[in-house]
Amino acid sequence: MKYPATFTPDAEAGGFVVTFRDIPEAITQGDDENDAMFMARDVLLASMSVYFDEKRSVPAPSKPKAGERLVDLPLSVAAKILLLNEMIAKEIGPSALARMMDTSPQEVNRLINLGHTTKIDRIEEAMIALGRELELSIA
Repeated sequence: MKYPATFTPDAEAGGFVVTFRDIPEAITQGDDENDAMFMARDVLLASMSVYFDEKRSVPAPSKPKAGERLVDLPLSVAAKILLLNEMIAKEIGPSALARMMDTSPQEVNRLINLGHTTKIDRIEEAMIALGRELELSIA
């Protein structure tokens, strides 16, 4: 999952200011292009926590426009985003999904917790319980 970002040179402070049109909460800056990309990944990941904490659907990345750069999220985070979005779209909470998976609500809460390490197989099982299929591909 890669989000388009705008890297705008900061004439006063130097470096670059980075913004994401799909994730308006994500704004950062870096001293140079490499630092700005590092900071962009960091703020994008941190911004995902807002959506998870508020149980809001995470916007899908849009197609990049001219001049934008793609900033990637870890695959584990992308899988958790897809799961959260599917749960929200189907209006299924952790308790209901736990019953569908024959597990505890606490385990489902860990599946949608960005700070908890989760095996991708469990996320796949959750998606199957929701009637969806999780796929990985090589680009």
